Amino acid sequence: MPTIQNNLAHLPADWWRSAVIYQVYPRSFLDSNGDGIGDLPGITSKLDYIAALGADIVWISPFFTSPMKDFGYDVADFCDVDPMFGTLADFDRLVARAHELGLKVMIDQVLSHSSDNHPWFVESRSSRDNAKADWYVWADQKPDGTAPNNWLSVFGGSAWQWEPRRGQYYLHDFLASQPDLNFHNPAVQQAQLDNLRFWLERGVDGFRFDSCNFPYHDQLLRDNPPAAQRDASSVSAINPYGMQAHVYDKTQPENIAYLQRVRAVLDEYQAISIGEVGDDNALATMAAYTGADKLHMAYSFNLLTAEFSAAHIRTQVEEFEAQVADGWASWSVGNHDSVRVMTRWGGENPSPSLAKVVLAVQAALKGTPCLYQGDELALTEADIPFEALQDPYGIPFWPQFKGRDGCRTPMPWVADAPHGGFSTAKPWLPVPPEHLARAVDVEENDAASPLQFAQNILAWRRTLPQLLRGDIVFFDAPEPVLALRRDLPGQAPVLAAFNLGTQAVTFAWPDAAPAADLAGHGLPGNKDGQQISLPAHGGWFGTLA
Repeated sequence: MPTIQNNLAHLPADWWRSAVIYQVYPRSFLDSNGDGIGDLPGITSKLDYIAALGADIVWISPFFTSPMKDFGYDVADFCDVDPMFGTLADFDRLVARAHELGLKVMIDQVLSHSSDNHPWFVESRSSRDNAKADWYVWADQKPDGTAPNNWLSVFGGSAWQWEPRRGQYYLHDFLASQPDLNFHNPAVQQAQLDNLRFWLERGVDGFRFDSCNFPYHDQLLRDNPPAAQRDASSVSAINPYGMQAHVYDKTQPENIAYLQRVRAVLDEYQAISIGEVGDDNALATMAAYTGADKLHMAYSFNLLTAEFSAAHIRTQVEEFEAQVADGWASWSVGNHDSVRVMTRWGGENPSPSLAKVVLAVQAALKGTPCLYQGDELALTEADIPFEALQDPYGIPFWPQFKGRDGCRTPMPWVADAPHGGFSTAKPWLPVPPEHLARAVDVEENDAASPLQFAQNILAWRRTLPQLLRGDIVFFDAPEPVLALRRDLPGQAPVLAAFNLGTQAVTFAWPDAAPAADLAGHGLPGNKDGQQISLPAHGGWFGTLA
């Protein structure tokens, strides 16, 4: 195995605070071999696009060996590439090319569970006395044959599956084909640390930890109590999972000690981490899980909901800042698990200008922005018919919840090419016709496009250390206006106001009266004294002497 150096040695230790993350969903980015599925060589060929956008980190969703029951989040070999996506040599070439372009490579790691095809589980389920017997969470049935407790799967139904080979139930927080590893077993802990080292030795610059609050469970297997308030942020409102307070099946105290062990390994390689927190108390968990000896940063689903208002965004940031010590947030408004932000926040026929103001807000908040592929093009959610549905999460909840396929459709690269230039074959999910008008080649030639705006504002953000590292304070403003200030010692404070709505707004902001206009961001808006005038989806930035 080659040892490929990462490219972090020349950077400040906390460089990631100033970075921008770009998420690539491999199946849907670019197909290089004509099988209808995106792959690693396809990603490599478009790394220059990501670099030109202004991203610093490429987060690549799972490409590991997998039966693809959950499209790669069910891992059958944590240390190899699924042939669908290419080879380890392809991955090495991807890392090398990324580093040539100044990009860092962050890959997904699924710590808490594996595929039921993984050799660990195949051995574990074979008997109660084999070498891997305690590597997964096994429990006896109740006297009446029912599951050990009331824990639920995120994907619907009981979190317990009967295994006749052992005559016991095993725990699965997601699909039944994704059995939970037993992190109370030290051998399991070490095995996953070893898997991290495998990729770090290949030059990986960091990890995104999937469901990072899930590894440990209550060893007494106590029932979860009912939720005091139903969770409709980390799961859909129709999912019974949100009706429980998940005090025993996840977010256990032992998680923090393990994250400290993970951080020690990362520090050996100067690598970074971001954790996904799926929790009804996510902001507190983000604060607890990040810091100098734990994860570098974390994100939650708090800005991935349908709720879209200045007050909601302000509340999420303020509540996190009130609880965090030396940790850090990454504010995501789109990813592979959520309805695309243009549709979620913009409705049926959103204006492309919505994508601009949303990205500007991300650029202005305190935290590391994370962009999802296609959001820079202002792509809307695709309407996938039931017969074309692929997502196992969507099938049992259809039609009230249509799953995640609508945000996972292929990237449109060339408007007049078959399948938008994604593939020469029929893609695994269809390319929506309406996405062709927003193809990369179209937007690259339109100075007013969301893509060119994204390139501009991400470059502009780099020139303002206040936006990269400054503290944040919000101001009262009429909905739908979000008004804030970013402060950094030795720099002039930066003020910003954004109109999240579709109607023009004028309001008085006394604190902005002495501010000078700050040009270059690309949003329409102006100030006259203390009067801020913002057209629909407009914005204004200023500096105080």
